[in-house]
Amino acid sequence: MNPALLTDEEKMIKEMADRFAKERLYDGYRERALSHDPLDRGLIKEMGELGLLTPNVPEEYGGIGASSFVNGLICESIAYGDFNLSYLNMTNPLMSDVIMRFGSEEMKQDVLPKMATGELISALGLTEPRGGSDAGNLILKAERTDTGYILNGEKTSMTYATQADNVLMFARTGTVESGPYGVSAFLVDLNLPGVSRTEFEDIGCKPVGRGSVFFDNVEIPHSALLGKENEGFTKIMVGFDLSRVLIALQCLGAAQVSVNETWQYVQEREAFGVPIVKFQGVSFPLAEHESKLQAIRALAYQTLKLRDGGHDHTSEAAMLKWMAPKYSTDIIQNCLLLNGHYGYTTDLPIQQRMLDVMGLQIGDGTAQIMKTIISREKVGKISLQNK
Repeated sequence: MNPALLTDEEKMIKEMADRFAKERLYDGYRERALSHDPLDRGLIKEMGELGLLTPNVPEEYGGIGASSFVNGLICESIAYGDFNLSYLNMTNPLMSDVIMRFGSEEMKQDVLPKMATGELISALGLTEPRGGSDAGNLILKAERTDTGYILNGEKTSMTYATQADNVLMFARTGTVESGPYGVSAFLVDLNLPGVSRTEFEDIGCKPVGRGSVFFDNVEIPHSALLGKENEGFTKIMVGFDLSRVLIALQCLGAAQVSVNETWQYVQEREAFGVPIVKFQGVSFPLAEHESKLQAIRALAYQTLKLRDGGHDHTSEAAMLKWMAPKYSTDIIQNCLLLNGHYGYTTDLPIQQRMLDVMGLQIGDGTAQIMKTIISREKVGKISLQNK
């Protein structure tokens, strides 16, 4: 983002996030990404002390009351240093926004300050084994009792599955036939009796700890419900437009640092007695990468400005969600090749970024789902296969 287009406050926050990413995250990213260790809680708390985890939350709940645009600036900056830690800069704004909109005052006072300081890692529980893209087709059951609800079922492909402290979870409180209209939202403590977890052996984003969480007669109080019964699905859908833009900026951050590293390498590496940057076969692809990244970045920040202004941005968010992970993966792969044999080793972080970013071509909605949304927004339900 061109600093000339930022206000003084936005510039200050971005410079702080940039400095933290380069000084505290960049050098250790590869080692952390290769390990099976969970996200570094120490680094997370440092991010919290700087106000980088839930900037969208009002000051009374531990945030700084920042705009969605500022969320985007932070997310891209942190991803430049460590793609995996930047997941928190994507999920925290999404979930804290839902809690702010629909949670009780007691819930806000209890949970939001802990998210802001990094004391609490909150997961999103939406996907189930039988329906990834069909997010409204949930079967995990929340049965109402005199004292609360009893949960039975499984959530899968959950980010932070093995390390989250709680989960913003969506469960079936109505009939299966009622589809998305029979779903309710709950904030569930993942340390309760009856909760068990498993972690996937993913090829990337290992510290994030994607996996499954199982609920076997888990009892939760009535106060865990957000808003009204059977209206939970609409609560999370309003947040996806934000998370899709932030995902795009995560991917841009990882691609941009790979391009920057490669520009440096091709100026130093020589062939036939000259730096290889002099060969158009090397410099032109990098110029194309810069062009694509800048174009996607411009759309991302325009979309966040639309959100902050209260304007519809569903189509733009969907465009970003399919384009940014796809093009960023391709760009990082080409940077790997431009670094030659050395780029193919684990000594450089480029291959790790490629594997990490690739996963977001799937998570939070595939390219096919995003294109369906864009088509629907353009011409209406006539574009939908089952309508």
